[in-house]
Amino acid sequence: MLKTRIITALVLTMLFSIALFRSSDQIWALLTLFATLLAVWEWSNLIQLNKQQTALNLACTASAAAMVLLSASLPSAYYIDLFALVLLAVATLFWLLLAPIWLLSRQQLNNRLLMTALGFCLLLATWLALIGLQRISPWLLLAVMATIWLADSAAYFAGKQFGRHKLAVAISPGKTWEGVAGAMLAVTLYGLLICYYWHISRWLIVALWFMVILSVMGDLFESLLKRQADVKDSSQLLPGHGGVLDRIDGLLPTLPVVLFYIYFPLFADLQLHVR
Repeated sequence: MLKTRIITALVLTMLFSIALFRSSDQIWALLTLFATLLAVWEWSNLIQLNKQQTALNLACTASAAAMVLLSASLPSAYYIDLFALVLLAVATLFWLLLAPIWLLSRQQLNNRLLMTALGFCLLLATWLALIGLQRISPWLLLAVMATIWLADSAAYFAGKQFGRHKLAVAISPGKTWEGVAGAMLAVTLYGLLICYYWHISRWLIVALWFMVILSVMGDLFESLLKRQADVKDSSQLLPGHGGVLDRIDGLLPTLPVVLFYIYFPLFADLQLHVR
């Protein structure tokens, strides 16, 4: 199992690196949209939509994405920019305000329409963040994602080696506070290296800690969905890793929040100049 997991991770890392640094903006958008649609399909299965409802969910997501892609080339894309900003804002508010309350209460929401709408917002916002951060700088996107990957790996090994105190036993019995501490330590060292070599303020480390907290919430939220659906993995698409949602659960909160943090001041400043 571990061998399969490592081989899959190496293949995914190689393909991701090639796509990130060698693809045009359009190809990158299409490749990440394909992954997003796979995640939408998994989300639909977790909330137990039937085949027709799943197909409609995929069609709505693909249509919204097509609108974004087609409008990006227009001379004025104000309304698309506003749509993206609103979607990022909704995702940010959910992860900062609603998700912690949801996780603490472990409330099961049986309204499939609301859960479909939530998945639409969260997954499309993540896709927009993948596009937006890559266009700012592929290295920026890689740095953010590397933070989550490093935290996830450190949490896994620290939890296996030292885990004694459960983080959220009713949601994900395997996660421990020792694992979270291992993740925090790993990203702290990672942050110190970045600050030292690129002469960045050490306040960056606080931002990295915040990203780890967000990634843990994303992981727990997906675990809650899987527990309510009574499944171990979101799918079996990735040998040794489960599904796409299992791989991006920690990115669902972090990427939209990071881009919203960057994008909102720029958008607000643009509005002031327009007025």
